[in-house]
Amino acid sequence: MKNQEHTKRLAVMGLMAALCFVGYAVFPALNAGGTKIHFGNCFVVIAAYLLGGVPGGLAGAVGLGLADVLCGFAASAPRTFICKFMIGLIAGTVAHKAGHITEPGREASVILRWTIIAAVAGLAFNCVFEPCLKYVWYTILIPDSDKAASAIKALMALNTYATFINAITNSIAAVILYNALRPVLAKSGMLFRIGKTADSAN
Repeated sequence: MKNQEHTKRLAVMGLMAALCFVGYAVFPALNAGGTKIHFGNCFVVIAAYLLGGVPGGLAGAVGLGLADVLCGFAASAPRTFICKFMIGLIAGTVAHKAGHITEPGREASVILRWTIIAAVAGLAFNCVFEPCLKYVWYTILIPDSDKAASAIKALMALNTYATFINAITNSIAAVILYNALRPVLAKSGMLFRIGKTADSAN
């Protein structure tokens, strides 16, 4: 039984990585201020809801890191991997450790509230973390004064237009999709228990 669930989780992890790739590379997107507005982050958050922080973050990191490589942005792929992993880790930790969204008998309104909080936490963190990481990257690891200055400018302005639109649209999409699909996932056996509820069920 455990092996069967483990296989299901791996399959969902692969599916979410693919959806993260599609959300970035295939869906219509807009470049604004050097930042691409896309729906890849939406699927990172959903992966965290479904799988937990670490596996959800890894799914997002692999899917969007691969998207960077295949879409001509290979140089930014390592930073993308780190940033997307952190989005998933934070969203998953909030959703499952604080919100316990897979706990049996949880009311829909409570799940909705915690999925909103988790999405906002993960994507708001990214608004600050991404330019900070870029600054460190181009100051210490791969020195480039122009790119480091650009990162600081983005941090101070928080890339006002693109970053916030990305965070808001992806948060809304993730919350709506997950809560709409949750009953179907539960019936199909694809709604896994995460954290203490999982341990007590085994």
